[in-house]
This record gives sequence, C-alpha cells and structure tokens, in this order.
Amino acid sequence: MRSVLAIGAHPDDIELGCGGTLAAHRAAGDKVTMLVVTGGQNGPGLVDGRRAEAEAAARSLDCGLIWGSLVDCAVSPDAATVALIEQAIREAEADVVYVHAPDDSHQDHRAVAAATLSATRHSRRILHYRSPSTTRFEPTVYVDISAHLDRKIAALACHRSQVESSAMVDPEVVAASARHFGAQARVRFAEAYMPARFVWDLAPPLVLPMRSEMPVYAAQVAA
Repeated sequence: MRSVLAIGAHPDDIELGCGGTLAAHRAAGDKVTMLVVTGGQNGPGLVDGRRAEAEAAARSLDCGLIWGSLVDCAVSPDAATVALIEQAIREAEADVVYVHAPDDSHQDHRAVAAATLSATRHSRRILHYRSPSTTRFEPTVYVDISAHLDRKIAALACHRSQVESSAMVDPEVVAASARHFGAQARVRFAEAYMPARFVWDLAPPLVLPMRSEMPVYAAQVAA
C-alpha cells in the first residue's frame, strides 16, 4: 500500500490537477491525503464556504484533508511554507507526492511547487500536475483514469462557488482535458504528470511460503 500526499495552493486545485489519480489510488487501497495550502481568500466565495467545499470534495474522493493557514496570492517559497509541507509529509507518511507544475502564471502555484521541491528533497516520487494556468507542461508519466473520471467531476462539483464562476471547472472542459491526455497515453481518459523525481522500485514482493512448502526438520531423540 502506498501513502499519497497531493498538494494544492487553493481549494479545487488538487481535484483539477489529479482528482482522477487520487480516486485510482483509493481504488487500489492506497492512503491519500490532500494539503490545501491557502483558504482561497482572493477567489470567488468566502473562506468558510470554500473550506466546506474542500471538505466535501475530500469526502467524495475518500481522502484525508489538511487545511493550511497561508493567504491566497501571498504564498512565498520560504521556510514557513516548506515547514508546512514537511509537516504534512510526516503526517501523511507520504511516499508519493503530487503538486503543481513549476512553470505557471499564478504566483502561488509557482511558490508551492518550489517549496515542495525543498520539502521533498529526501522523497523518491514527486510528480507535477497541470493547472489551467500552467504555462509549460511536457508530461512523460500518465495515469489511466478511465474508470475514475466521474469521481473527479463529482469532486469538482463540490466546489460550487468555483463551478458557478469559472469555465475551468466546467465538466465538459475537464473531460476534454482528460481525453486529450488519454489520446497521448493511448487510453480513454488520463491525467498527465511531469516527474521531478520518480524511482521505480522493481524489487519482487515478499511472498511467504505456503505451509506445504515449509522445510520439515526431523526431531532429534536423545539416546
């Protein structure tokens, strides 16, 4: 079982970037935690309402949620942000981390990506996802979400304040993006990633011998 941490600067970033992948992780039995770094104070909707939306989306995906305390549009890749992400990594015991792509027109996305690279300096699997504001994205890793696109769209629908005011959260746009990456990956629907680091562990799983295969030792009887 893997332990996954998905990091987003604002409520709904994670669901847009990797919601289908998180659903696939849960279907595989993996533990998944979401870290939302800011309250989305400068977006549509009030902070309390956006927090309730994020909590509903996390429940929809059956994921844990960590709510950060930083301010929307004022995130810096400083020690405080790195410490927040490091704490989330420890709490989640994460061995896979998803985060924004570094080349992005939103300053919070860039800052969270940079801080995550510092916080995950000892981690083995860090994958960057695409946001609607990403400026350069050349993916080489894909996750088949053909069985999970509906759950991604349902999780995004929980962010009602954003759905009502942003075309980026339109289900047709979300499905079209998944179809685009699916065509690249040769599957129906996919999410795409740029790996910052990805270690593929090919060690065979530990398989205990069946009872019939256990060695039998004759007992020694004292003369």
